[in-house]
Amino acid sequence: MNAPPAPAVFPPLPQDVPLSDLQREVIALKREKQAVILAHNYQCEDIQGVADFVGDSLGLAYRAAETSSPTIVFCGVHFMAETAKIVNPGRRVLLPDMEAGCSLADSCPAEKLAAARKADPSLYVVAYINCSAAVKALSDVICTSGNASKIVGRVPADRPVLFVPDQNLGRWVSARTGRPMRLWPGNCYAHVQFTPGALLRAKAAHPGAPVVAHPECTEAVRDIADMVCSTELMVAWCREQSAGTIIVATESGMIHRLRREVPLKTFVAAPTDRCSCNECKFMKMNTLQKVRDCLVKGSPEITLPEEIRSRAEIPLRRMLEWSR
Repeated sequence: MNAPPAPAVFPPLPQDVPLSDLQREVIALKREKQAVILAHNYQCEDIQGVADFVGDSLGLAYRAAETSSPTIVFCGVHFMAETAKIVNPGRRVLLPDMEAGCSLADSCPAEKLAAARKADPSLYVVAYINCSAAVKALSDVICTSGNASKIVGRVPADRPVLFVPDQNLGRWVSARTGRPMRLWPGNCYAHVQFTPGALLRAKAAHPGAPVVAHPECTEAVRDIADMVCSTELMVAWCREQSAGTIIVATESGMIHRLRREVPLKTFVAAPTDRCSCNECKFMKMNTLQKVRDCLVKGSPEITLPEEIRSRAEIPLRRMLEWSR
């Protein structure tokens, strides 16, 4: 019988890591093309190294809106690039690999959500931002993992809530708010691979190391964690910990950002029962070479019908108003 994989350990980042030739070429191209490069927290380290901004999908979309660049290169998955287009309709949005999808977004097809709304018009649909533009257009309000509890707390008390598409995040929010909700049967395939057994083995291998987990993990994993929060909140939480080693239960690309912003700590990628770390195959479809190629070619480009884009922007703006 094979032994379970050991956790992947990422010690403090060495200083003055040199750029590769391809990274320097990408930086020169983005200046030539007047482009801004946005990289999600789960992207590869070499892509994060050339990005103008690294963060979560909504934060990146609005970061782009603050710049004057006519072209946005969104290094993430398809729904994220769509979100950037929703809030930046006059700009060209490029996605290095158009096939970079999302199991969570795919779990909630727009036609099925439309049918659910038709069957029960009283539903108030709260959509986690990890969904397609078409699903956003059918929703009443959008939320992120960081503000979901606050947003759900603002939903009119007399309306039944349908939370889409992540049932694990929805269950966590329902417990925090005390608000009963119907949960769409979707999940992130990468986050549900974490198991209590694998996490407990990681804790045994690193005594005293606290665990931070994303709410897309299962309830059994969240119960073991010392902190459950969004990727953006993970940075501040890890910085505040006195422990020198922290176990991170989310997509392992997040550790690249943590090592840059919290440079004196060692981070351990929480393992699954099958591998020593956990990567999203869709996020990793983007490569630095594809970033270079999309800058050279000006494609693939994200396009949205204006009817869908404008309708999807309404629940996004409602979320921003409710988050103040």
